[in-house]
Amino acid sequence: MSRVCELTGKGVQTGNNVSHANNRTKRRFLPNLCQVTLISDSLGQRFRLRVSAAALRSVEHRGGLDAFLLKSTENDLSMRARLLRRQIAKKTVEAA
Repeated sequence: MSRVCELTGKGVQTGNNVSHANNRTKRRFLPNLCQVTLISDSLGQRFRLRVSAAALRSVEHRGGLDAFLLKSTENDLSMRARLLRRQIAKKTVEAA
């Protein structure tokens, strides 16, 4: 399982540990990923996603999963989230 957020695309970054003597060794910065169940209002279903903590805050700030996915671009989303976005967009067009 890759360490990538399904909603924002945030992944592992690399850098250096720098000691007091300025010795540098490689290290990895891992994203804070959580297994979360989010509810889609338009589809009426629950979806289990692996999301970073920052993305979870963004979802709450934008007003839920549906609003977050409709405002985001498809390039950042995972394949599963892209499919979800298309389904939500189709449902909202049918409802309107």
